[in-house]
Amino acid sequence: MGAGASSMMGPEVYGRGWGQTPSLGDMPEGCAAAVLLCLDPPEICQVARLNRAFRDAASADCVWAAKLPANYRYLAALAAAADDDSGDGDGGMEGNGGRCSSAAVIKKEIYARLCRPTPFDGGTKEFWVEKNKGGLCISISSKAMAITGIDDRRYWSHLSTEESRFHNVVYLQQIWWLEVVGEIDFCFPSGSYSLFFRLHLGRPLKRMGRRVYASELVHGWDIKPTKFQLSTSDDQQATSQYYLDGEGYWILYHVGDFVISRSDQLTNLKFSMMQIDCTHTKGGLCVDSVFIYPKNHRHEDYRICK
Repeated sequence: MGAGASSMMGPEVYGRGWGQTPSLGDMPEGCAAAVLLCLDPPEICQVARLNRAFRDAASADCVWAAKLPANYRYLAALAAAADDDSGDGDGGMEGNGGRCSSAAVIKKEIYARLCRPTPFDGGTKEFWVEKNKGGLCISISSKAMAITGIDDRRYWSHLSTEESRFHNVVYLQQIWWLEVVGEIDFCFPSGSYSLFFRLHLGRPLKRMGRRVYASELVHGWDIKPTKFQLSTSDDQQATSQYYLDGEGYWILYHVGDFVISRSDQLTNLKFSMMQIDCTHTKGGLCVDSVFIYPKNHRHEDYRICK
């Protein structure tokens, strides 16, 4: 019976469909977009090379809308303002003069722009979206913090270095009472976040092209722990304390975690580190910045202290 049916259809049917092996190129763009929704952004860019259907789907707004942070319009407006301030006329936004807040810009381009660091608050803070998962990251320079005795050269000096995102850190020579306090007002996308202080024992240097550090002023951090705190405007609080160690390395000290439930609401976040035991002096510490990352973010480039 099967053979008879095949003979009735004739060989021309096989040439028009049944006998033809389908390929990825035959996949409708909508189906390709559904596949891309299950991938991370770098994977989407790789799969886009397969064929035209995936290439077209990889530029579709419906794909990238799912990858952007919920409050991407707020972030895009900050990025556009930063581009205007810097005179960046072609900041990576093809055909749209570098502005990522325009409704005419496709969401793929907005995502690409938000992955680049955006400075704000006079360049003392910056944010960016992590390429793989689309989570928001923020860095806050020591220049944006209130630091005990920061204007007194007997205690502190400012160092230029390529080891900081802000190309500048402050170095503590010696002090009895140390307090570093900062805050930020920001509309975070909803989710869980972790806050870290980035610190370094010893003064980083370069000699003969090699990275070294001066440790002669490092003292006092192993006698009493340093206390770290954070609090949010909706009454979340976290506290941690560590004996600072690991000379010669930049270390992220985990202060605590907080949760954002609404992406459209401004959150005030305050943070601090203190070593206020005046029975001994302490010194030899570099303070770079504070980092805010999505919780469980992979830190491949830093040592973490938790």
